Amino acid sequence: MPAVLWALLFGNFVIGTGVMAVPGTLNDISSSLAVSVATAGQLISAGAVLMALGAPLCAALVAGWDRRRLLALSMLWYALLHLACAMAPNFAALLPLRVLALVSPAIFTPQAAACVGLLVRPEQRGRAITFIFLGWSVASVLGMPISAFVGGTLGWRSAFVLVALLSVVSAAWVWRSMPDGVKPPALSLAAWKETFRSKALMTCVAVTVLYAAGQFVQFSYFAPYFKQKLDITPGALSLYFMWFGAFGLLGNLVMSRYIDRVGVERSVMIGVALMATSLLLFPLGTTLWLAAAVSVPWALGCFSSNSAQQARLVGIAPALAAASVALNSSAMYAGQAIGAATGGWMISRGGMESLHWVGLAGLLAAMAASALATHYARRGE
Repeated sequence: MPAVLWALLFGNFVIGTGVMAVPGTLNDISSSLAVSVATAGQLISAGAVLMALGAPLCAALVAGWDRRRLLALSMLWYALLHLACAMAPNFAALLPLRVLALVSPAIFTPQAAACVGLLVRPEQRGRAITFIFLGWSVASVLGMPISAFVGGTLGWRSAFVLVALLSVVSAAWVWRSMPDGVKPPALSLAAWKETFRSKALMTCVAVTVLYAAGQFVQFSYFAPYFKQKLDITPGALSLYFMWFGAFGLLGNLVMSRYIDRVGVERSVMIGVALMATSLLLFPLGTTLWLAAAVSVPWALGCFSSNSAQQARLVGIAPALAAASVALNSSAMYAGQAIGAATGGWMISRGGMESLHWVGLAGLLAAMAASALATHYARRGE
């Protein structure tokens, strides 16, 4: 693997750590700013809306930018806005700052994936894309647990400062390792129209919306859920997130190794089915250890399925990868917004214990849509 892929992997680690910092510190944000858990959850849903709208829009706006400058600047923006968030005096100030901070994930993750094709040989493309997405898995192993622990012991502001420092390191690494002149071809209006007209591509994007929404109905509220059900401490919550992340990393490593052998369509279906299994069994997690055991299939499929989806889209139409990958990132964030908003609405009406059933419905719908996308792809539609 070219050395630059390690810088992109680390960038995704920092992006993932920042995105998941809010779910990991939701309890402290809620208590320190004197807002309800459902209100604090708006940081997740509002930020996800920005990322959902921003990913395809930014893909069009930055099409001609040199990727070395674009990716490095996006990480510097991430650093500055996380520092601003850490200094926010109240929730009313924090919400817009958090939304602005998430311009960076809307740029970095899809544009890093889109330029991989210019950095590796075609036969290495699938493995290279899943490799740089390992950064999100590592964020779940280290970044989210550390954020949860720091937030639970030193306060959520300290967790945001940590993300800012990591972002500066990432910007410097990308600037040093990324060669000049990496500019994926700009997509014409005709190419965007072709993307939107492709039944296979757009059904794949719908799959991402469905499984992201299904996950984030429950995932967004892990901290308050386990506080209510198990009276979990910040340290124990951090260990739970680390456990979840470790299996998430394992799932992505296995996916990266075997995706070309298993096939992208089957890999996506396996990942979503694993997540559905955990949500079906979720009520059995009546102790911390049982909850950890039940979460293993979910963790194995969580990040690996999205990596496989990116490779799937690139494989269906390589010439449209810049558009389809951006749309897929948008779909992931849209699903997060839908899931977090749905979960917050349910919690505000006393439905904390029913979150997993709604999430399961979303994942089953994603499996059906994935089968349909495979049908369209094989027919070239």
